[in-house]
Amino acid sequence: MLLRGTISAALPPSVRLRASPTRTPARAVAVGASSSCGGRDYPLSISDAALETRGFVLRRGSEGLDLDELNAVFVAVGFPRRDPEKIRVALEHTQAVLWVEHRKSRRPVAFARATGDGVFNAIIWDVVVDPSFQGIGLGKAIIERLLQELLRRGISNIALYSEPRVLGFYRPLGFVADPDGIRGMVYSKKHKKK
Repeated sequence: MLLRGTISAALPPSVRLRASPTRTPARAVAVGASSSCGGRDYPLSISDAALETRGFVLRRGSEGLDLDELNAVFVAVGFPRRDPEKIRVALEHTQAVLWVEHRKSRRPVAFARATGDGVFNAIIWDVVVDPSFQGIGLGKAIIERLLQELLRRGISNIALYSEPRVLGFYRPLGFVADPDGIRGMVYSKKHKKK
């Protein structure tokens, strides 16, 4: 069982950029999700209104997203610091972006994005929650809404990359490693035979 649709969102010119050094990327594991649910019926564990009463605003798209602040969240969870210009380009090629802004600080505290072919496949990337805000349901809230969006658009196959230590977070959301015997592979220059 795999998920379905078409995704689209353009990056507005209002995104702020500053250069920063890069680090070695973290190891990732590919997992897939599947569902017979049609997107609109995908259950949400917390409403947008409830998030707002807790001091958070759910944002769809990258408008208003401060890339330096997003980079700080990436680093806080152990991702490498990224060149903001490359983040901007990646977001220009991203079809669905969801992030949570902490109303008091006006900073992004949770983020996820999806890319894909717009018809059959999507991959969820860069799922992060600021460590100061983990454990209160923000990660679950953005993944549920991203899945809902992809399903609504008819996407039939949804995958994500995850650190092995957090695979258990995704299982209750419908993700499984190696669904239906599907084995994923990732290109690696260091393992390429000469």
